[in-house]
Amino acid sequence: MRDSAKTALVLRGLTLAFVGLAVVFALELRSHPPQRPTLPPVDTNFLSTATARLSAADLIRSGGDTSGLECYICHDKATPVKLTFDASEKIILPKEHGDLVMAHGRNNRNNNCFNCHNETNLETLQTRDGRELKITESPQLCGSCHGPTYRDWEAGVHGRTSGYWDRALGPLIARSAPPATIRMRPNFNRGNRPRDPMRSIRSWPGLGKRRSHTNV
Repeated sequence: MRDSAKTALVLRGLTLAFVGLAVVFALELRSHPPQRPTLPPVDTNFLSTATARLSAADLIRSGGDTSGLECYICHDKATPVKLTFDASEKIILPKEHGDLVMAHGRNNRNNNCFNCHNETNLETLQTRDGRELKITESPQLCGSCHGPTYRDWEAGVHGRTSGYWDRALGPLIARSAPPATIRMRPNFNRGNRPRDPMRSIRSWPGLGKRRSHTNV
């Protein structure tokens, strides 16, 4: 047998072998189709345009319940609030504020209510340089410590900005800086949104009794 004939015979054999394998694979796939993996749905938190909480300004503007902003429903104006700390200099919050977590900054360096709140008027804020601000002016309070971030927010770089790039389709909505975070605990897990701390306190028992933090 000539070499050319041998080569042709080998090629025919290989062709038949590959055809046979192809038939086997086709029949196997037809009888056992591959199972497509089930893809989990996208977490709706990644689709939501809502902020972590409602700012005081937004709450007032919406006509919602602002009793959580009225500090003197419980506190007595004539009795200054005295903060209490444990042996490790960690603030002890009264049970009425038990839902708050003080973690603004590292190593408890901002572990003091009066770094932001005005101790002489609890319903106002105070900046680090002593300026008094309304509760609705919280972005300026943040800016008194976080200047570069505040300037980025003013320029639309930092914070939750939504709406339309094409203004012909709709407005660009820039959220106020504080609602994009939790003021006492800015570094929280966005996947598990905490409940809004701007809660109603009108239904709390004993609202007619004045109290101070030293009595709890």
